[in-house]
Amino acid sequence: MHDEEQKLRAHLNAETGKLEWAEVERHFARGSVVKVDAPLDLVEVAARMARDDAEAIRGWMTDGTLARATEEDARAWGKRRPLFWAVVAAPWVLVQEIEHSDS
Repeated sequence: MHDEEQKLRAHLNAETGKLEWAEVERHFARGSVVKVDAPLDLVEVAARMARDDAEAIRGWMTDGTLARATEEDARAWGKRRPLFWAVVAAPWVLVQEIEHSDS
């Protein structure tokens, strides 16, 4: 891996954090939330997006493991109140659901 690639991944990894639905909801309202399915590595996806790797992004979107969050997602998240692992790959906020509470 090249030095620039390592620096990018280290930066993105340092910028990840856990967010509750209430925090994600604001970004969803702006249309900037992208959901990343669990089989994918959140930092890897963010790095590919930051580098505009259209081929990888298109592949993930085609197989359904990467998608913009929908109204249906928002309704489900509002009911389940999940916790997300998140990172910003401007202008997107990438989220990966890590747990939820069925309150």
